[in-house]
Amino acid sequence: QLPLVESGGGLVQPGGSLRLSCVASGFNTDHYVIGWFRQAPGQEREGISCISAVRDGSTTGYIDSVKGRFAISRDNTKNTVYLQMNNLKPEDTAVYSCAAESWPLCSDEEPPRPTDFGTWGQGTQVTVSS
Repeated sequence: QLPLVESGGGLVQPGGSLRLSCVASGFNTDHYVIGWFRQAPGQEREGISCISAVRDGSTTGYIDSVKGRFAISRDNTKNTVYLQMNNLKPEDTAVYSCAAESWPLCSDEEPPRPTDFGTWGQGTQVTVSS
């Protein structure tokens, strides 16, 4: 069983919304920084949002291109972290993945870096097109 499993991707029109889920198995996400990343064809993987461990206040961070449109949250009862994506744009098209790590910083000034995270899900495709 994979430690992280993403779901919720799909095809959506510009301006639409999707909610991605990242479900953890075998560990408690409360104790970890969870990051959301995306990789578009031909581009490097980029970190777009993160939520810190509960002990650190579950602070959140977003890159500028998604700030105000995306929202990260966690549901402790389901060991799940969500990424609510609103007002989607064609440039948001990518494979979205979540990852967990115990130590990275997380804030708007410290977006998640892929090289800092060691546990990954398999990804879910998001396509924004009319």
